Amino acid sequence: MSRFKLTTEQFAQFHEDGYLVVPKLFDDEETDLLRKIAHADTELAKGAGNRHDKEGNNTRIALRNDLGDDIYSAVSRCERIVNTMETLLEDEVYHYHHKMTMKEPYVGGAWEWHQDYGYWYNNGCLFPDMASVMVAVDRATKQNGCLQVIRGSHKMGRIEHGRIADQTGADLERVDELLKHHEIVYCEMEPGDAVFFHSNTLHRSDANLSPNSRWTLICCYNTKHNDPYKVHGHPNYHFLERWDDSRVGEVGRRNLESLRESGIAV
Repeated sequence: MSRFKLTTEQFAQFHEDGYLVVPKLFDDEETDLLRKIAHADTELAKGAGNRHDKEGNNTRIALRNDLGDDIYSAVSRCERIVNTMETLLEDEVYHYHHKMTMKEPYVGGAWEWHQDYGYWYNNGCLFPDMASVMVAVDRATKQNGCLQVIRGSHKMGRIEHGRIADQTGADLERVDELLKHHEIVYCEMEPGDAVFFHSNTLHRSDANLSPNSRWTLICCYNTKHNDPYKVHGHPNYHFLERWDDSRVGEVGRRNLESLRESGIAV
């Protein structure tokens, strides 16, 4: 049974603003499990790559296309997210990928303004009928580089992107013009809060200048009718088996016990 049901007002807000913040999408126990497991997960750390900003600061990202029997997959499969995505995108969705972004204290890098569809367009997805949900693993603030979005920017459609350091960023001339008319929203979140955002919503984040880490789990979804016309690094359409929301805690407790049994301090 899903622990969250999207309201008519929230549906309208997402389509008007291009994003929707949901406080406490995950409860304290689930969030505590996610944080403890992620910070102790040596396989997650080993699989993380580096992305530098133009100042040389670094953010680590661990990206996975496949789902397993772990808490990250349980979050990606859970009804409160999958059902919400299908309502927002008005179609069956499938898991495109999920990733943990890790901004460490004082060194975690910034992200340039970009649209996710600015990347995914080149993967063979014909339509921007895609979205992501970012779950706060740590507290996300202005000081440690929380997500920023430009309200209503998804209505622009896809804009051109180019390379900036290790990243791909949006055409800044158009972004600057847009910012004359649209506001930047800082999505400050407590652990367990989440923000759903459209694939054409322009977003960025600042470097982490604080003594506190800022980790987030981002789960990305594509729609069935938008099955990519070519094979790329992320998967084509496949049926997504959704799990009851209770599985997040069940899988998390099992994962935590396995870490302890293997001698990892958590």
